[in-house]
Amino acid sequence: MPSIPPRPSFRGKARAAAPRPHIPVPTARAVVDCAVYLNGKRLPGRFSAADAMAEVGNRGAGFVWVGLHDPDEYQMADIAKTFDLHPLAVEDAVKAHQRPKLERYDDTLFLVLRTVSYVPHEMHSVSEIVETGDIMVFTGPNFAVTVRHGEHTGLAGVRNELENNPEQLMFGPGAVLHAVADHVVDSYIEVAQSVENDIEEMEEEIFTPRNQVTIESIYQLKREVVELRRAVNPLAIPLQLLANKPDLPLPMEIRRYMRDVADHHTSVAERITDFDDSLSALISAALAKIAVQQNTDMRKISSWVAIAAVPTMIAGIYGMNFDHMPELRQVWGYPLVLIVIATICISLFVTFRRNNWL
Repeated sequence: MPSIPPRPSFRGKARAAAPRPHIPVPTARAVVDCAVYLNGKRLPGRFSAADAMAEVGNRGAGFVWVGLHDPDEYQMADIAKTFDLHPLAVEDAVKAHQRPKLERYDDTLFLVLRTVSYVPHEMHSVSEIVETGDIMVFTGPNFAVTVRHGEHTGLAGVRNELENNPEQLMFGPGAVLHAVADHVVDSYIEVAQSVENDIEEMEEEIFTPRNQVTIESIYQLKREVVELRRAVNPLAIPLQLLANKPDLPLPMEIRRYMRDVADHHTSVAERITDFDDSLSALISAALAKIAVQQNTDMRKISSWVAIAAVPTMIAGIYGMNFDHMPELRQVWGYPLVLIVIATICISLFVTFRRNNWL
């Protein structure tokens, strides 16, 4: 009778768990709003991205605006299939923290903008002051897709303003591109004003006499200004292209509006550069003030050491236990030594006080 092989033992060994298949999250979870616009007005009803494009195709006019928030690669792939977006642009749209840029894929424009938000904080706390995020805008002949990363700089207000301005919406997806860019640049101006208030408060504290200086808070503010500059300044070239390059698929009137946005951006970029220079000067002033404070402290310490050295020296001399020393056997010798010590110490104290060392 053939022997039955022993059953393998799994005692002491963990069975490998079968990998769970990834279940894609529905695209609707990432869609903040999707609408069809015809002749500058929003059509009633709720649409998915595919249904909205079908509606535009059936009518032969109008455009679709889809707003997304933090889509993953599966959701973005679904949107890309609906609007025929280029894979390279889709990959950039999924990844956050992209550098501001403008790219063209046939009739589709892809604009990347960095968003900024000011974080209220205590002046002497080393904490985050400027938060950054991303907004990507795809525009084609009959669609606009906005992708937002981050919890600030929402676009609901931008959509409402455009819907209340049908004349602007009649320019099509280019109106969405301009409105988003204008909204982002306006947020730059607001954040720059808040940072400027912080710098002015810092200047007042540094140049106030007898005020303690905390150099860490200045370094923190300078680091945040550097982050703000990196988010704002690279947008200059894309805005100039949108405003001045005639072969881009944008209406002439939208290019005129983009020139205004580019001017505002140039102004805020120059202010941020001035902030960097001002903070560098403040760091130098703070270091000089700290050096002066240290010199003052050293003078005080040296003055008290000089005063304390007098009784120490005299007591050391009379503690040498010689038999023949002046006034050693005199009754008035001890009071005389105390009087001499007190006279010298008081004279030194008055001298140092007159010279502002004490």
